[in-house]
Amino acid sequence: MTAPYFYEPLINIGATTYTLSEESSKHCAQVLRMDAGNALQITNGNGAIFEAIILDAHKKNTTVQIIKEHNVAAASQKIILGISILKNAVRLEWLFEKATEMGVHTIVPLLCERTIHERFKTDRMSNIIQSAMIQSQQAWLPVLSKPITFSDFVEQYNASEKYIAHCEPTIKTSIKSLKPSNDLIIAIGPEGDFTSSEIDMAIASKFQTISLGPTRLRTETAGIFALSVLKTF
Repeated sequence: MTAPYFYEPLINIGATTYTLSEESSKHCAQVLRMDAGNALQITNGNGAIFEAIILDAHKKNTTVQIIKEHNVAAASQKIILGISILKNAVRLEWLFEKATEMGVHTIVPLLCERTIHERFKTDRMSNIIQSAMIQSQQAWLPVLSKPITFSDFVEQYNASEKYIAHCEPTIKTSIKSLKPSNDLIIAIGPEGDFTSSEIDMAIASKFQTISLGPTRLRTETAGIFALSVLKTF
């Protein structure tokens, strides 16, 4: 059985002992009921994984001894997902969770012309991403950008391949025919779709327009479908 997995961004390379954060300590000692001598794994979310043994289990400050550490290389493919914020926060949380499990590099919440949303809860979304990284036992935490307008996204983010998916009845390339590179951007709009002016703006910035198929997808479905097709291993 795999040892329980924890995220501790402050752990240092070369450390011999470490005290878990209060949140991790509570989960370790109270939820999992772990005790001295039990093994666990820790990642700093930046490629390092530490194998450790509990020295003292306490709900506020569990102390561990680092037995071994190793680094996990970053994925060769870097996908930046720019996707509209949703009014339904639960569906957006689901999207962030699944995109993290699939190994997305960066998530950029977009404010598009047709975006309808409430307040974006950055701390909660960050926690969703961290939990998904832990659950899928990855060593690299995806980057979560602050929400930005679509025009700022087009100006600020660049990659060797840039795609925008939309439902306008124009000539588009099927996503199934693409041969994705190791450096790409995919833009997904709100459920009302991108406006014509946003599409034109993206095309002017060298985005290639693509189709996700014959049916109209919800924003979160479109994001996950696009990642599943474009992600390489």
